[in-house]
Amino acid sequence: MYKPYIKPVSVASPDIIVPEPHISKLVILLSRIVGGLYLFFGFGIARIVLRNGHFLFNAFQQALEGKSRCILAFRHARGEEPQFLMWFIIFKLRSFAGKAGIKFCRKPHAVIVYGYEVARWGGKFTRWVLSGLGAMPVHHTKLDSAGLSRIINTVSEGPYPLVIAPEGQVSYTTEFVPRLEQGTIRIGFQAIERLEKQDRDCPVEILPISIHYRYGSMGRRSLNKLIRKIEKYTGFKDLNAGFTARLERARNFILEQNEKRYGITPNNNQDFSGRVDTIMNAALTRAETILGIQARDSEPIVRLYRIRQICWDRIVIPGIYKLDNVTLIERALLDLGAGEAWHASRHMELVDFVWYFRVPIPAEDAPLHIKIEYAQNLWDFANRTMGGAFSNRVFNVHPKRLLIQVASPINLNERYNEYKKNKKSAVAGAAKDLENAYIDCINEAAKFI
Repeated sequence: MYKPYIKPVSVASPDIIVPEPHISKLVILLSRIVGGLYLFFGFGIARIVLRNGHFLFNAFQQALEGKSRCILAFRHARGEEPQFLMWFIIFKLRSFAGKAGIKFCRKPHAVIVYGYEVARWGGKFTRWVLSGLGAMPVHHTKLDSAGLSRIINTVSEGPYPLVIAPEGQVSYTTEFVPRLEQGTIRIGFQAIERLEKQDRDCPVEILPISIHYRYGSMGRRSLNKLIRKIEKYTGFKDLNAGFTARLERARNFILEQNEKRYGITPNNNQDFSGRVDTIMNAALTRAETILGIQARDSEPIVRLYRIRQICWDRIVIPGIYKLDNVTLIERALLDLGAGEAWHASRHMELVDFVWYFRVPIPAEDAPLHIKIEYAQNLWDFANRTMGGAFSNRVFNVHPKRLLIQVASPINLNERYNEYKKNKKSAVAGAAKDLENAYIDCINEAAKFI
C-alpha cells in the first residue's frame, strides 16, 4: 500500500467512477428510511405547506401521461432543497394530489441534476444512492457533451420531470435572487429542438419552485444560542445590545479579519459590499497564485468555478492519469499538488460564500425566519474565514413549517419561434421571466408568517 513520503493535508486519489443513472426499487426503499431520518434530524417535526399546489399537480399529471415535458426549476438557497424536494416528490406528492382530487397514472418520480463535485466529496454511498434515483452529474466548467446530452434526452423522452437549480449552486438566501445561470433555459429549448427533429409535438414547461422556512419558539431559542456562538468566536460578550447591533458588530469584526488576512488597507469610504469585492479579488488571486494559473475572466463566479474544478482535478486525478503507473517521486509530487489544491480551496470557499453575503442586516422588527437565515450566514462568514466549507454550516435550527411555493409554469414552446430567430434574446427573456417568477414566490411566501 502506498504511503506518502511526506503526508500533505490532502492526498491525491484515483478518479471516481459514477455508476450509470437508473431507477432502483431498493434505493427508493432505503431512501424512504434514510431520507425520513435525515429530514427528522434536519427539520424536526416541521409541517409541510404546499402553496399553489395545483401547478405542481397538473405538471406531474401531464408529464406522467406523456402530454408534456417538465423541468422543475427549484431555488437552491440553503443546500438541503434537492434532498427535501426529491423526498417530497417520491413519498408525499401523490397523497397531496389525492387530497385535491388528482390521481396520477403512475408513481411520481423525478430525475435530478447535480454538480459532479458532489460525486467526489459525497462518498460511495452517496454516489450509489444518487445513481439509483436516476440522478445525473454534470460539470460546471468542463466540456461535458455526454452529460449534457443525457440531460436533454431525459427532458425530451420523459415521462419524469427534470429537477435542476438554475442558480447553479447554493445561493445562501431565500429572500433575494442573486443570480441565475441560463443553462436550465437552454436545456429546455434544446429538448424542444430534439422533439422537433423527431416530429413530436410536445410542450416543454419550466415550473418555478421556491422553498421557505418558518419558525416557532424553538427557532427563537436556537437563534439566541447561535448569536452567542458567533460572539464567542469574535470575542464579544455584551448581551444587552440589540439584535441588529450585535450582528453588525460581529460582521464588521470578521470583515476586518479578512482584510488583515489579505493585507488590505480598509477603505472606510466603501460600504460593506465594496469591501467584500476587494476581499474576493484578493482571495481569488491568492488561490490562483497557489495553483500557478492566471485569471482568464474578471467575473468572480467564473474564476471561482475554474479554481474549484482545478482543485478537484488535483485532489481526485482524472481517469486518464493512472496512479499505478507513476514513480514514487511522481506520486509524491501529485500528493503535494493535492495539498496545495486543498489550501487554494480555503480561499475559494470564502469567495463561494461572500459573493452572496451582501444582503442587509435585518432590522429589530424583522420576521424571525429572516433573522435566523442571516445569523446562519453570519456564522458561515466566520466559518469560511477560519478555513471551513459548506459542510461546517449550521443547520440545526428546526423550522415549524416548510413552505413549498410554486409559481405558474413557463411554456418554452410559446417562445420557440423567437429562439429560432435569436437564441440569445429568447434565452435571456425566458431567464428574466423565471427570475420574476421567483420574486413573486418570495413575495407570496412573505405573506405566510
